[in-house]
Amino acid sequence: MLPMQRRSRSSGSETGSNQMRLTRASRYVRSVELIDVDELKAHGIRCVLVDRDNTLVPRDTKVAPTDVRAWLERLRQAHISVCMVSNNFHTDQVCASADDLGCAVVHHAMKPAPVAIQIALVTMGVPKEQTVLVGDQLFTDVVAGNLAGIRTILVRPQSRKDLWYTQLFRIAEQAFLGDVSFEGE
Repeated sequence: MLPMQRRSRSSGSETGSNQMRLTRASRYVRSVELIDVDELKAHGIRCVLVDRDNTLVPRDTKVAPTDVRAWLERLRQAHISVCMVSNNFHTDQVCASADDLGCAVVHHAMKPAPVAIQIALVTMGVPKEQTVLVGDQLFTDVVAGNLAGIRTILVRPQSRKDLWYTQLFRIAEQAFLGDVSFEGE
């Protein structure tokens, strides 16, 4: 199991090394429901920022599975707040999902830019040290979290259905991930 500790930022000037740090998640877990809520709590997490498409809601069904709903309920019972941070430009769909799942939302996030993450932190009233971002994309979710200075958990996408450009990013992700193992596989 990978630690939930935030990696320290080196002052090294090697560009390749810095790029690798931006694309390195704090943890890799097969799916959101396998993220241990008690472990999050033990590591001081008070807020989970989570991506929508293919992290909470599969692109092919557009409805969150029962096990995801149960995980969100466990977070609420542990008094860990949840905010959906989505790049999806279909505001009505994103807001409907957030309402259905009972979480706050920041839409039109434009990740990997960290601005939406910072907005979510202010909205939720939780400092970055007590926050983790969970998502299924290395170049949007993980990079955004790292740029914002928060811990990140990369999960596998729930569905193979993706936007055409996301499918291209998935190919590049494989090169960056190499032989990384995901908890639960």
